[in-house]
Amino acid sequence: MIRTLIVDDDFRVAGVHAGFVSEVPGFTVAGIAHTAAEARARVRGLAPDLVLLDVYLPDEPGLSVLPELQTDTIVLSAATDAASVTAAIRAGALNYLIKPFTTRQLSERLTSYARYRGLVRTERPLNQDDVDRAFRALHDQDRAASPKGQSSATARLVSERLRSSPAPLSAAEVARELGMARATAQRYLTALAESGAVDMRLRYGATGRPEHEYVWVG
Repeated sequence: MIRTLIVDDDFRVAGVHAGFVSEVPGFTVAGIAHTAAEARARVRGLAPDLVLLDVYLPDEPGLSVLPELQTDTIVLSAATDAASVTAAIRAGALNYLIKPFTTRQLSERLTSYARYRGLVRTERPLNQDDVDRAFRALHDQDRAASPKGQSSATARLVSERLRSSPAPLSAAEVARELGMARATAQRYLTALAESGAVDMRLRYGATGRPEHEYVWVG
């Protein structure tokens, strides 16, 4: 079991997050802290495997505590400014999830973390392929919730088709291979491009107007 410490100044929110964590297979809540001082004490006393850390704490910013924890950490916060995000990454956060988020979004990140943890917890030396696989696993499921009116199942089909393709695909090609309307494929591809999961490029043919093509970047 991956023992998780939740650090959030709001008692109710901390309880909700604890409920989220408890629903993810392989995870258990080791404890809860509401201040930076409590976070330090809980890490020393409980030695958790993972900390879910808020940025806004009453005694000092969570980001000032992060480098001291020496524990795998995912930041869960309403802080959306670029300075907070970059500071969290610089201090060692493995992921950053903006509040409010869904149970699914947290669950996917925890599941990815568990997969990453399984890949790096080994006694043998890691080669470059091992390191690349671990980094991919850590962020493999980082996706925003499906936009309104879109099916998560269809989004997954489109994502997997792009991910497995050795070459960029156009909306028409995705539509043909998945048996859907071109306009539908275009809508899902545009959403994936906006989320940063795919790159959109121009494909120039011998004649006629160029068309968009999409390549998975994950």
